[in-house]
Amino acid sequence: MCKEMYDITDGDLNPEFLFTCVSRRTEEEQNYHAHDFIELAIIMGGKGSFYIDGEDYEVEEGDLILLNPGTYHRSKAGYTKEGLKECYIGFSKVSFKGCENGYFPLFKENQKIMKMEGKVKKSVFQICADMNKEARERDAGRYFMLKAYLIQILCLIIRQQQENKQEYEGKGYIFQSTGKKYVVKQIMKYMEENYREKISLEQIAANMYLSSFYIAKIFKSETGDTPINYLIGLRMEKAKEILEEYPEEPIKEVAAAVGYSDAYHFSKLFKKHYGISPLYYKKESFS
Repeated sequence: MCKEMYDITDGDLNPEFLFTCVSRRTEEEQNYHAHDFIELAIIMGGKGSFYIDGEDYEVEEGDLILLNPGTYHRSKAGYTKEGLKECYIGFSKVSFKGCENGYFPLFKENQKIMKMEGKVKKSVFQICADMNKEARERDAGRYFMLKAYLIQILCLIIRQQQENKQEYEGKGYIFQSTGKKYVVKQIMKYMEENYREKISLEQIAANMYLSSFYIAKIFKSETGDTPINYLIGLRMEKAKEILEEYPEEPIKEVAAAVGYSDAYHFSKLFKKHYGISPLYYKKESFS
């Protein structure tokens, strides 16, 4: 009976609930920081980015970000004036199987973001709303209700991870049989041919019959960069070429030509990459 009860933990699942909050962030968080507890950041609306352990990660509605103890992070807010709707949940004192005490083990090879799907996403969003309401009202037994909601979220995350693992195994995804250099070249070729379109790591993985985890890992090991950062660099180079050849082209059209529907987001990326806004670069080219 105990083995069945404790199938995911070393003992009883009895976390210490610390806090929860739901807010809409419209400006970058200034404090780049880490905690000595686990924090989950759930994106309930919008698109934006997080800076985590020295790397930028694109996030959107339905993403769950795992911030284990010692993980440095900073929300960089959303790409539109509506910003990012974020739910944060802090907790500690957990012991999951095969993992150091006080850490959440579900993401492979330090992967920090999980895309919640279907019923899981809907259920987690509802629980986040219920937690936020419970935290504000301060009724009797508030702490225990919040802890119960937290346990539900942890179990839902674990179940989706297990389903994803079974799906990959069932579809025969290849992990080691293909040469790494060849795979990386094919990824680069795919990006070169499709940079004008919306591209995700999952799309590339499905196209090559590989897992997104494997692709991210070998791309970083072979190039020293992440696939997303490489794609951004490629798009910025293409955008610069357009601005040089057609300086009269509106920024919105340049953005669309390299795969960005949001001209503001494109401009931020361009300025970060070249240290100058595309509008100013266009004026320089035209003069």
